[in-house]
Amino acid sequence: MLFGGRNSDDETVVAMLASAIRRDISFGVLPPDEKLKIEALRQAYGGSNHSMRETLRMLSAEGLVEATSQRGFRVMSATQEDLEDILLMRIQTEKLGLSRAMERGDVAWESRVVAAFHALSRAEAAVVAQPEDITALEWDEACRAASETLLSACGSRRLIQVAGKFYNQSRRFRLALLREGRIDFLERADRLERLQRAVLSRDEVSALALLEEDIRADLGAGKTTARTQ
Repeated sequence: MLFGGRNSDDETVVAMLASAIRRDISFGVLPPDEKLKIEALRQAYGGSNHSMRETLRMLSAEGLVEATSQRGFRVMSATQEDLEDILLMRIQTEKLGLSRAMERGDVAWESRVVAAFHALSRAEAAVVAQPEDITALEWDEACRAASETLLSACGSRRLIQVAGKFYNQSRRFRLALLREGRIDFLERADRLERLQRAVLSRDEVSALALLEEDIRADLGAGKTTARTQ
């Protein structure tokens, strides 16, 4: 249990519960369509009835959990249709965000991009050398941080939030590819290196094309259509 008998329903507890459940949805510990019962979740993660309900409402707003007609909750489905819809939204929002960031980004943003991609490279080397839960978690977080950093200079807080929402919805598809050994890390390293160079040189056409290619690969999709998990 992550939290002992605390009755606090403050935002910190809800955020911690959401982080733990979000992680377990992403890693398949809580599989698609599984019913989420408040008492069972409290025994596994802690928190009060109120804080757990608030957590599930938060995850519902993020598209990871669905409120059912019986006023309960379940993990969102992960069908081929879901995958293709998430792919569409990630491509549209992240390309818009990167385009704006490349127009507005300063030297400090460039430095953050370099640092984020360096951290991602180290995380990828670690997960390739020793694929286990902890290295997979660190790699997953490094992927998210690099994506967020690319968009961070776009000048729109709402755009960043929307892109982050769909990115989080995509994480379980990418982690499934990792578990199945379906990620070509050599090809991925080359693609990310070219993406970083294009971003830093402000080559928008190449950068946006490489970003879309990377998103498609991130979700196990081909160049035009997504592939079934």
